[in-house]
Formats: sequence, C-alpha cells, structure tokens
Amino acid sequence: MNIFIGGAWPYANGSLHVAHVAGLIPGDVLARYFRLKGNNVLYVSGSDCHGTPITIRAKQEGKSPEEIAEFYHAEFKDCFDKLGFTYDMYTNTRSDFHYKEVQRIFLKLLENGCMFKKETEQTYCEHCNQFLPDRYIKGICPNCGSEVTGEQCEKCFTFFDSTDLKNKVCKICNSEPVIRKTSHYYFELSKFQTAIENYFESKKKWWRDNAVNLTKRYLTEGLEDRAVTRDLDYGIPTPIKGFEDKRIYVWIEAVCGYYTASKKWALENNKNWEDFWINDKNNNITAYYVHGKDNIPFHTVILPAILLGLNENLHLPDRIISSEFLNLEGKKFSTSRNWAVWLPYLLDNYNPDTIRYFLLNNGPEKSDADFSWREFIYANNMDLLGGFGNLVNRIMPFVQKHEGNFNDLEVDPKIKEQIAPLYDLVGEQIENGKFKEALKRIFELVKIANKYFDENKPWELDKTDPQQCRYVIYNCFQMIVNLLRLLEPFIPFCCKKAHSFIDLPDTKWDYIEVKTIKLTNKPIVLFERIDKAVIQQEIDKLKSNNKTK
Repeated sequence: MNIFIGGAWPYANGSLHVAHVAGLIPGDVLARYFRLKGNNVLYVSGSDCHGTPITIRAKQEGKSPEEIAEFYHAEFKDCFDKLGFTYDMYTNTRSDFHYKEVQRIFLKLLENGCMFKKETEQTYCEHCNQFLPDRYIKGICPNCGSEVTGEQCEKCFTFFDSTDLKNKVCKICNSEPVIRKTSHYYFELSKFQTAIENYFESKKKWWRDNAVNLTKRYLTEGLEDRAVTRDLDYGIPTPIKGFEDKRIYVWIEAVCGYYTASKKWALENNKNWEDFWINDKNNNITAYYVHGKDNIPFHTVILPAILLGLNENLHLPDRIISSEFLNLEGKKFSTSRNWAVWLPYLLDNYNPDTIRYFLLNNGPEKSDADFSWREFIYANNMDLLGGFGNLVNRIMPFVQKHEGNFNDLEVDPKIKEQIAPLYDLVGEQIENGKFKEALKRIFELVKIANKYFDENKPWELDKTDPQQCRYVIYNCFQMIVNLLRLLEPFIPFCCKKAHSFIDLPDTKWDYIEVKTIKLTNKPIVLFERIDKAVIQQEIDKLKSNNKTK
C-alpha cells in the first residue's frame, strides 16, 4: 500500500501559534503509524511563501517579501522539527523547482482548454496608483454582512470577487478604490461541476462532516470560474507573452505544492513520485490531506479539478482530515491583538509530547475546541505523568531487579486479551481520523496496567513470593512495551526515551511479547510535573500581552 499524506502549507507571514498547528499534528500521527505498519509512505508539506500578507508584512518591517518568507520558512522548519514531524519533504513555494512545475501546470491547463483569458473589472486605488490585491481591500461580505478582507469570508466561507464587496476601502491608504478594467486568465472551474459531484459522491464517506457539508454547499451553489492571475509584482510570473508582469494567483500555485513537492522529493532522493500519484493497477494508493476547516474547498474542489484538468491520470484526494477551529481561553485567536500562544514559545518551555497529546486529545477534531492553560497543564500532570509516566517509573525498579530470561512464563491470557486487539482497534481509528478515540482506547490500557500493578502489590510479593513477583513484573513489562508501540505515533519523544533504557526488538505495528527483559541503561523520567502555579502565570502573561486590554 502506498500512503500519501499532504499536510497543509502554513503561510509564511508570521510565527505560528498553537491553533495553526492543531490541524497539522494528525498528519504526523498518520505518517508514523503507516510506517510502523510497513506501508510505503510519502509525507510532504511546505511553507506558502507568496501572497499579499507577506508583502504587507515586508512593507511594515522595511524588508523584502523574500526576506520575510525565508525567515518564517526557517522558523516553521525549526518548530516542526521540535514537534517531531517526520516530513519526507518540507519545502516552500519559492523553490526553483516549484516555480518551473507551476508554470508547466499553468501551460498544460491552458493547452487542455481548462483556462481562458478575459477582460475583467478589478478594484484600483488611484491614491496608491495600483490594482489592489484582495488582501489590500476590506469591506462587507455580500453574503452575510460580516467585515472581511480578501475574497473569502471567514464567517460564512463564501468565495466572491473583491469587486462584489460592499463599502470597499483600500487597506493601504483607507481611500475608496475605483473599478478599472484589466485582463486575466481564468480557470474554468464550472466545467468540472459534474466531475467533482461524482468524485464527491465516491469519496465523501471517508471525509469529516465539515468537509462533506461545506463541499456539498459549494456544489449546490454551483462552481464558478476563478481568476488564476493577478496584477502583482511578487510571486510566480505568468509564462505567457504579454502577461509576464502578472503573477500566478497563490490559490492555484500553493495547492499544487503537494504535487510539486512529491516530484522534488523523488528527484532529490532517487525515488518514484509516480507510486503516490499515478493511478495504475500496480499502485495501490490512499491519499490523506490534513488541514483546517478554512482550507476545505481548496482540497475537495479546487485541487481535484486541477488534477483532472491536467489529464495526467493523477490520483485525487481520498481522505480529508479537516479540523475545526481552536479557541484560546474561550476567545478566538487574534494575532493582531496578540491573543495567542505562539508555537516557538510553547516549544521552548514545554514538552513537545505534551503539546502533541493535548492537541490530539483536546483539539478541534469534530467541533471547535479551546486551548486552556489549566487543561494543558492537567493533561501533562494527570494523563502523561500521573498515568503513563508513573506506570513506567513504578515498574522499572522491579524490572531492574528481575531482569533476565523469561522463557518459562507466558503472559496472563486476560492481559493479552486486553493488549492484542488494540492494534487493530487503534489502527482503525487512526486511519479514520479519529485520534481522540484512539488515545482513549490506549489510555484505558494504561489504567488497566496501573490497576494490575496496584492490586498485585509486587513490593510485597518481592518479600513473600519472589516467583509470583517475577510473574507480575513480566506481565507489567509486556503492557509497557506494547503501550510504547501504540503510543509511538502520538507521543514519540517519550517513547524514544524509554527505548534508550529498554532493550526492545525492532517490531512493527503488532503485539509484542518480550521473553528476555534487560535494561540497557538506567531508567529516566519520561515526564516532569508542572507546578500548578504556572497556570495563573501563563494566563496573566497572556492577558498582559493582549493589545485590547
């Protein structure tokens, strides 16, 4: 089985906060799990380095857009490394390879009759003497009446042309723009209406409800043609004579990044990208796309239409892992008001496994969720330290004393019945994007293991019945090594720590029974307790940094 995993491309115009990464962590869980299963995995993503938010940031800081994009691209890579993301390729949209591939895709779509040129009206600021990119225009959504910037309303998720905004204002100078004519190329999305409807019907059973509902809405309203060029001076140049001063619109070039990154990975590693992209009887492919709710139409409508338009027998997205929104202490994240928990800060001060666990177990999987410092600290102290970490710390001293060969013993059948089926049960939940349920099942085994240890009291048996103590420790150890395997996709750092002192066979995603128990190093603490006073300290810090106070 060839497993393709496409993680959403974060926008390189500022640091990531915890809400940005909440929808990305599932991609790494999937990649780690499928590799343990022995599947052929390609996990790609990159930084989205074009678009007007970057040019706005550059002007504010007196830098070039390239400098801004490169700075945050490097910061993103560092954050993802610290979070343990196992990308096979993490690139960016400024790479020469991406430029050339996107221009090839543009020309191929044009050649295949999927694009057309037309004169159109666009907002123009006479004071700034330029056509205004969508992000430079603010106004009122024509659908729901919300205040918006750009061409998509974040409240009702409606796409529209910026010329349709009511009460339009230039964000640069606050003057009212006028409408002028200009020429652009358009992607004829409307011609794919039936094809996308058929695709949707065939795949929707594997999608989360938000992706199903939002895609159904777009199809019901009818797909509309979309401009693929813009009057900009930063981005990928349009490869058409007379249009060199226009740029390929970021919505089409960035979403093609999954395809271009796969080809780049293959070129640099002497691999076959076709194994993950070409529909062939020899290529058994499942493609996962992992992102937030606001990116749904780009992955369920636009990307499939582009891939179909290329007519290269390319594999379309199969499973859509689309997260809902994450709030902070009961309020919406706001970068402008600094109401955010920034990822670099979080990674510098807290265990990456705690971050991963909290966002998977308390994140916006099926509905909007809330990042609460109280719940975050409790997740570390109660679940990770008090549950799993405590189990390991209590058992290891007995393991040290009784280590050796255990060929004379067999695991208690009742315990084996609790462990062995978990691999299929947890695996099914992971494959279906149900990470909370997967963790719930695993931590039920943690509770069983702690209860078994407490009820059998090996500290007493060690004095009264050493052989029975040896049997109890043997069973406890089997639960620990299987828990380490089951938890590896979710909290890999603590599992790696445990592997540094537990001599384990190199096994895959399957039940383990270790007959020779030997510690290779002195056990180390897997999780540190966080003082509860930190909760209020972090809340106070958050409030003091909030620019609306």
